[in-house]
Amino acid sequence: MTSSARPHLNRRLAEFGTTIFAEMSALAVATGAINLGQGFPDTDGPEEVREAAVRALREGRGNQYPPGPGIPELRTAIAVHQQRRYGLSYDPDTEVLVTAGATEAIAAALLALVEPGDEVVALEPYYDSYAASIAMAGGTRVPVTLRPHVEERASFRLDLDELRSAVTGRTRLLLINTPHNPTGTVLTRAELAAIAELAVERDLLVVTDEVYEHLVFDDAEHLPLAAFPGMRERTVTIGSAGKTFSFTGWKVGWVTASPELTAAVRSVKQFLTYVSSGPFQYAVAEALALPDSYFEEFRRSMLARRDILARGLAEAGFEVFRPAGTYFVTTDIRPLGEKDGFAFCRALPQRAGVVAIPNAVFYDDREAGAPFVRFAFCKREETLREAVERLRAL
Repeated sequence: MTSSARPHLNRRLAEFGTTIFAEMSALAVATGAINLGQGFPDTDGPEEVREAAVRALREGRGNQYPPGPGIPELRTAIAVHQQRRYGLSYDPDTEVLVTAGATEAIAAALLALVEPGDEVVALEPYYDSYAASIAMAGGTRVPVTLRPHVEERASFRLDLDELRSAVTGRTRLLLINTPHNPTGTVLTRAELAAIAELAVERDLLVVTDEVYEHLVFDDAEHLPLAAFPGMRERTVTIGSAGKTFSFTGWKVGWVTASPELTAAVRSVKQFLTYVSSGPFQYAVAEALALPDSYFEEFRRSMLARRDILARGLAEAGFEVFRPAGTYFVTTDIRPLGEKDGFAFCRALPQRAGVVAIPNAVFYDDREAGAPFVRFAFCKREETLREAVERLRAL
């Protein structure tokens, strides 16, 4: 027993407890509900990629510590991917870093680049690790809220004037996520150009979370911010194998950036996990070399699932914000006579046998996010149809 009255958890992280994902996934297990809360697929990715991991294990590749920056094969594959998809050239030796998923990449980037007192402007609602990572770095988060489009309620949009107003003399970094989780918004060319212009004008660093880069639908197009004028040397781009190849448990992510920025992030990463995912790195290197047909079929399959869930939610009475990217659908529960997303989601497993996530956890202003609820559609089509039938019973 300690005589100190000071809380064990340091004050920077005092507002962060158990994540909502752990709470809702536990509810899914306890009630036998269909889990459309946490964003993980219920099927594995390509068989040839899984076999590549097995082969690496059997051949003894990666069973011991891999190189700190990541194995050369994967760093080269990442560089080739960025060049082939976007025309962005990165040196595999000095401008690519392999991480333990995108979550570590985000944490390492913010810990490396943010000093105590620095302001970090982030698009709200945001993935919960953003807030925790900013807090660990001693930074101050400044949210700029994406709001339902006034004339087109099917989407959330960024107010560029609000973004510009949020930048002050203390702003160090912009934290941008596109395609955006949880709203499904994909920033347009004009929006990204305006962000780039602002970053250059105010001499800001930018961290871009682009883990859903291969999941864009309809007329949307993913455009990496690093490709815009003046951004190559000030942008840390974060990618992930988990979302694209449906192996989220492998935790293989990466950073691409200038040598100076990559070195800064690597300096922190080495004291977090040091290295990770040895044999899986070899498999992901092979996955990134899959033909374009894989990526297109993956996108088409998720588009079909999006439409099943979005249509079913609308028929069940939700107001549906049709996502242009990611594998999440945000809904408004007020048409159901509900207004508290936390209460709604905690009761939903018992009421309907389905688990969802209250979007309020992604907001600093919990009231602004209170009526919104997120559902994941990275599940088998039959699972989604069953979930929709259960929700119609509401």
